[in-house]
Amino acid sequence: MKVLLTFPPQWTPISPHFAIPSLSGQLKAAGFETFVCDLNIDFYDKVLTPSYVLNSASRALQAQDELLREIGKYHSPDKAFGDYPFDIQNKMVRYSKVKEYITKRADDLVNIPKFVGDAKAALKDKDVFYKPEILIKSMSILDEALDIVSLPYYPSKISLDTYSNPFFRFNFETIKYFVFDKDTNIFIDYYKSKMDKIKAVGADYIGVSINSSSQIIPGLTLANMLKLHTDAHVNIGGNFFGRVVDEVVKREEFFELFCHSLLVEEGELPVVELARYLNGEISVEDVSNLVYPKEGKIVVNNKKTPMKLDDMANVSLDGFEFEKYFAPEIILPFQSSRGCYWGKCSFCDQGFGQNFNVKNPDKLIDEFKQIKQKYGIDKFEFIDESVGPAYLKELSGKLEKSDVKVNYFMDARLERAFDKEVLKSAYNTGLKMILWGLESGSKRIMELINKGIDIDKRLDILKDSSDAGIWNFAFIFFGFPAETKEEAMQTIDLIVNSRDIIHSYGRSVFTMGKHTRLRENPEAYGITKIYPAQDEFMPSYTFESAGMQKQELSDMLKLCTNTCHRAYNNPLWMYLRYREYLFLYLCKYSRKEVSEYKLNL
Repeated sequence: MKVLLTFPPQWTPISPHFAIPSLSGQLKAAGFETFVCDLNIDFYDKVLTPSYVLNSASRALQAQDELLREIGKYHSPDKAFGDYPFDIQNKMVRYSKVKEYITKRADDLVNIPKFVGDAKAALKDKDVFYKPEILIKSMSILDEALDIVSLPYYPSKISLDTYSNPFFRFNFETIKYFVFDKDTNIFIDYYKSKMDKIKAVGADYIGVSINSSSQIIPGLTLANMLKLHTDAHVNIGGNFFGRVVDEVVKREEFFELFCHSLLVEEGELPVVELARYLNGEISVEDVSNLVYPKEGKIVVNNKKTPMKLDDMANVSLDGFEFEKYFAPEIILPFQSSRGCYWGKCSFCDQGFGQNFNVKNPDKLIDEFKQIKQKYGIDKFEFIDESVGPAYLKELSGKLEKSDVKVNYFMDARLERAFDKEVLKSAYNTGLKMILWGLESGSKRIMELINKGIDIDKRLDILKDSSDAGIWNFAFIFFGFPAETKEEAMQTIDLIVNSRDIIHSYGRSVFTMGKHTRLRENPEAYGITKIYPAQDEFMPSYTFESAGMQKQELSDMLKLCTNTCHRAYNNPLWMYLRYREYLFLYLCKYSRKEVSEYKLNL
């Protein structure tokens, strides 16, 4: 019995995603021969080569005449863009994009392929990576290279951050179109090149992990090809389809095209049960959280209490090609808890499908030690929803007494229990950065959010953290339904006036997830209307509110960017782009050096 766990594009190619190492560890501990294949990093590694980029440019240029002929068959001066067939709309946009490249960026088509190899190498080189000007220039070259890689498939576009298409919609028909459309799907040819290697594993069970919307098309493309070209049981897991499983069960065609089964919510227990079923040890009904077709209908098995973190096997990184990742060192995603210990914020549904439990710090430190000894990894990103102050205090105390030396960063809530002693002890045992949920500068909005913290003490905690030597990263967002322009401005003012203790920030826009608490009493949060989801696989709702309208919100986002950019005076952290890169810089240099570095671009 062989199991192959795959992770498809698109995910930022800096480090392994947490899911596959965790699931691999459980399967191996249960006695199953398990292999892993991170197709995401392999894809980026392949397309960001001189030959691939040059070939992409050539293909895009050579296709121009044929595109023009096909568009010409349908052209009429009286037609609006929306009157053309869907595939012709895609071709019209692609033709215009390539023409624009030829007109404005012809030199890039020639030069970028020459530079892409060195640019990719710079992100992995332990010396060159820490030279900011070279690193930033290298990232820019990779951005331009991926623009060229995307040209033959435009308007589909791959970047280091996402995979997108402006015509994409979260409905089954559109998803099918883009999965099977060779003109816009960049992954079909790539997967064909990998299929022989995948088949050679001889897996009886292949898992495909789809965790975000940017993985829908590449993930389902992979699943379809695996179902067609292997004899394995193809199972889709991950976070995304579990959020919309109520819609998936209405479509037997989803299973006909893409998989034999779907696993929802936490997977460590069900993946082992599924392997046991396929090995003839238990019945299919005994596999918890499993969704599958049977006798013309879709069956949804019962859920079981998920495994406790303390009962899980250690993660396994066997089979991962560390040298391919776009960083000089691996920053391993890790969990000390699952779910959120607060779990009452009105805007959040990140913990959907998770049951809160905490890992014993002794087990966590033992795992750190084993990972460091076996894989040479000593840098970690805690991907917990939030690490609590009591837990951090206990962990720091035990790390201080152990011989385990690590560096890490984490998310946290601005709770008063994060006092000077806790923060200083954590810094001394390797904590370099905290990603704080600052959210808003408005007291009214914070109360509506139901953050459950003392709002008036937030800056005191940030100061204590800063005094301890920790880099404070603040998460903020705009567009909460009841938020006014004046309240949004309070958030900008809070960031700008607290630059000495808020060393960097991340800005986002509120989206109303299908599983947020706001739906229970929308009027209380300024929501005047919720539109039924027109796209069945859309994980959020469109709404109208008493707060800022679309244009006002757009203007506020621009104002935030411009105001904060001026206030922080062109800082290095804005150009590093990824918090993993910022973390590595903080491990290499002091916080003071990173914050005061002046770029010479």
